[in-house]
Amino acid sequence: MRGAHLSLLLATLAVSSAQTNSAKPANNLQSKVDAYVRPLVETRNFSGCVLLARNGAAVLNRCYGMANYELQKPNIPSTRFHIASVSKSFTAAAILLLEQQGKLKVEDKLAKFIPDYSRGDEITLHHLLTHTSGIPNVNNFPEYNEKSREHLNLEQVIALFKDKSLNFAPGSKYEYCNSNYNLLAFVIEKVSGQSYGEFLRRNFFVPLGMSMTGNDENPEQLLPERASGYTPVGYDQIGNAAWLDWTIKTGNGSLYSTASDLLKWEQAFNGEKVLKAATIAKMFRKYSTPFSYGWFVRERFGHRVQAINGRSPGFTASLERFPDDRATVILTANTYSALTQSMAEGLAAILLGQPYKPILPPHSVSISADELRAALGNYEFGKDFYNPGLKVTMREENGKLVMDSQGSENFLIPISATTFVDRLYGGTVSFVRESSGRVTALKWNFGQNYIARRIPVQP
Repeated sequence: MRGAHLSLLLATLAVSSAQTNSAKPANNLQSKVDAYVRPLVETRNFSGCVLLARNGAAVLNRCYGMANYELQKPNIPSTRFHIASVSKSFTAAAILLLEQQGKLKVEDKLAKFIPDYSRGDEITLHHLLTHTSGIPNVNNFPEYNEKSREHLNLEQVIALFKDKSLNFAPGSKYEYCNSNYNLLAFVIEKVSGQSYGEFLRRNFFVPLGMSMTGNDENPEQLLPERASGYTPVGYDQIGNAAWLDWTIKTGNGSLYSTASDLLKWEQAFNGEKVLKAATIAKMFRKYSTPFSYGWFVRERFGHRVQAINGRSPGFTASLERFPDDRATVILTANTYSALTQSMAEGLAAILLGQPYKPILPPHSVSISADELRAALGNYEFGKDFYNPGLKVTMREENGKLVMDSQGSENFLIPISATTFVDRLYGGTVSFVRESSGRVTALKWNFGQNYIARRIPVQP
């Protein structure tokens, strides 16, 4: 089976490379990217396109895997992908364009646009843009999955959280929240008198020549070259992602695009193609939170980077711009694996000539039966974990280690003799041992270690 996967990979590479429209990249760059990506494609953790650019021009535009596995249709540079939260960069820019036109101010209160919004006289557009409003995230509601299959307008989406209590006082804390950008899309529609998608089309997509980009607002519309979305299944398989009507994500994750179109979008901020220089500076200003206006503004390898990424069912996308280096990293994918979301950092390191570690090793790693048996059992995390007190069970399935919690199964991929990466969330897992070799705890790392102590098996 693995041989068949590899044959499919090589065939896909050949087709995708032949159809790329970028200048032929340096062999060294291409070989490094292929080596970095190949293990992820082989294990069905990545399917999509990678675009790397310097000075506004693509030095590599390469696609992998399939746009549709059932039809055996490969991804090519013209394949359209849902871009998840990369959509937020467009929403924020639209708000700033309306401010530039004198039609609103980011200091305006939400109550100006929705008079009966609960505590709307305390929440500003700035709070919404920077995720400091305190509004609860619509994605976390029990009814979200059911509602995501309905065709909703923005008023209906906002009604889901309009009267909910705030999680904190506006401006007092940062908490990433999709509801904020649903509200910003509503403001765009109310102030402009146009639909969210039409406003973006007229002001951004058409002027920038982004002919493959749009807002998915009609589930009946046929979109040529649209990729199907996939989700991880088991250890190295995939299944069709759950269907949803993208209107529930209007403003926060409803757009589709191609890697080439996203390069046009990124380049719009070098100069004054759609926004004035002062407005662009305001968009990328570093505020007191990790999130600026539609972008994370941070440093990577000691270089300034402005980045936005995201996942939506079946899709992953990343857009990273290094303004001082005039370098750009773009990733569009039709896989929901968390490992895909980790790829942009390594790709940026390759482009900028920085040290990097592969997400998965070039060849599969075998774990001994004794090693697997030692890890089996029940574990409990402490109060510092994302889900305080979470209990997980380590079990073995067909020679693979699986971590079960709250009804979900998370297959662990070995990256060394003692370390694993989890396919569901992208963290690394290792085990704490006594001198005798007995496992007493596990460490789950997401930038920092979280410890789960081994607990006795209940009778």
